[in-house]
Amino acid sequence: MRSPLRPIGEAFWSVRWPLAALALLLAFNAAFTPGFFALEVRDGRLFGVLVDILNHGSRVAIVALGMTLVIATGGVDLSVGAVVAISGAVAATLVAQHGAPWPLAMGAALAVSLIAGVWNGVLVTVMRLQPIVATLILMVAGRGVAQLITDGLIITFESPPLAYLGNGSLLGLPVPVAMLAGAFVAFGLVSRRTTLGLFIESIGDNPPAARLAGVPDRLVVLLVYAVCGLCAGAAGLIDCSYIKAADANNAGQLLELDAILAVVLGGTSLAGGRFLLFGSVIGAMIMQTLTKTLYMQNVSADIAPAPKAIAVILVCLLQSPVVRERVRRMRGGGGA
Repeated sequence: MRSPLRPIGEAFWSVRWPLAALALLLAFNAAFTPGFFALEVRDGRLFGVLVDILNHGSRVAIVALGMTLVIATGGVDLSVGAVVAISGAVAATLVAQHGAPWPLAMGAALAVSLIAGVWNGVLVTVMRLQPIVATLILMVAGRGVAQLITDGLIITFESPPLAYLGNGSLLGLPVPVAMLAGAFVAFGLVSRRTTLGLFIESIGDNPPAARLAGVPDRLVVLLVYAVCGLCAGAAGLIDCSYIKAADANNAGQLLELDAILAVVLGGTSLAGGRFLLFGSVIGAMIMQTLTKTLYMQNVSADIAPAPKAIAVILVCLLQSPVVRERVRRMRGGGGA
């Protein structure tokens, strides 16, 4: 009889290298960053560096969940940063300039983001454009659309319910952390308890074989791009509610790169196939922890990308089958 704990153990084993990298970062901070693990409760909410990492890392992690499914099909979505800007622009403009109730503003922002994802999916599945080209179109044009919505201005708003999304707390933790937890559970259940996860992996592994086996590949690919757009829309709502404004020029800048790095750090191959949702979340937290560590060590923001790049390369090398095989041979005496 299979133990109910076995799937959990397998999940942790599959992301052992990202977890090891995160543990190493935490150990470094325990030794060299005073107050890194300090926590305090104020007004029923936890505060501390670790909470900040979870809070700010959740936005990238939510986008990374959608990106994971796209990459698993052998694609990529470069437009998520622009969709974040569009989502925030729609919500803030409706609330601030048109007096729309916050549920309508949030619903409209998510609907527009979903449409953006469907647009990408149509270009990939119907027009047969390469994913990097198809999503590059919206990456470039989407930022202009967001600027058009806001008339090139930073739109501020006063809506406590909408601001709660980025600044409120639930069970002592920031709301974005709860949103990430909910999204992770939903993605996990759908991808591992239904045939969708198998379809996604089969399309990424061998598209012609999946098509011959009866997998509705176009529908599945369209769906994952739509979901990725929806995730970017949720991140856009978090972003604009956190600062209580929509900044179409800066919102979501380079978020697509952070999301892709999080997915790769988490162990999902850019070639498609098997994907690791938990790994993508860990990858996002590695990126955020590393960023926070560098800032707390007084590393200039201009220099910070260099050590971040080195750390990313090291983690990716640890996950490389070629590197691991060579290390194994060296330990075995050269594999003679």
